[in-house]
Amino acid sequence: ILPKYPGAEAIVEVKCSQALVDEILRLGGVPLFWKSGHSLIKAKMREIGAPFAGELSGHFFFADEYYGFDDSFYAAGRILRILSNTTSTLSELFAGVPRYFSTAEMRVDCPDATKFAVVERLRDKVLEEREAITVDGVRILYPEGWGLVRASNTQPVIVARCEGRTMAALESISDDVRRRMAAEGLPDFTWTY
Repeated sequence: ILPKYPGAEAIVEVKCSQALVDEILRLGGVPLFWKSGHSLIKAKMREIGAPFAGELSGHFFFADEYYGFDDSFYAAGRILRILSNTTSTLSELFAGVPRYFSTAEMRVDCPDATKFAVVERLRDKVLEEREAITVDGVRILYPEGWGLVRASNTQPVIVARCEGRTMAALESISDDVRRRMAAEGLPDFTWTY
C-alpha cells in the first residue's frame, strides 16, 4: 500500500511493535502514533486520509481500494494478492521484518478516579529525563526499545507493555517501567514474557 502513497501517514496504535514502525519507514511512509481503540483509530484515519492503519489486536484498516474499515477477509485477500504476484512464500516475505522481544499487555488495578492523573504524573517525570511519545499515556523511548504506560479507557486499570531489540534489553526496560509505576503507588506485579 505505502509504495503507492509516498510519504503518506500510516496510523500506528501506540501499543504496536517497533517492527511495524520500521516497516512503514522502510516503505516510505510516515508512522503516526495514535490512541488505542477501534473507533479512535478509524476516526483518525478518516480525518487525515491515511491509506492504512493497524492495531496490536490485529485489526488492520484499509482505505486503499477499500472503505477505510477493518475486515479480516479483505486483509486475507490482500495477502493472497501479494502471494499471487511473487514466487516467495509468506514466511520468506516476512523474513526481513525485524523480530523484537515483548511483554504481554499487563493490567494493573487503579481506580477510575485516579488512573489518568497517575499516568500524567509518571509522564511528566519521564519527560524530564528522556524522550517519549505522549499520544495515549506515555511510550517511554529507550535506545533498544520502549515501555508503555497508559490508562485504560474502559476499565479501572493502568495498561503496561514493553518491547526490546534483545531479551536483555526487554528485561532492563521492563524493570525500569515497573520501578516507575511503583514510584507512583501502583501495586507491584510480575511481567509475563
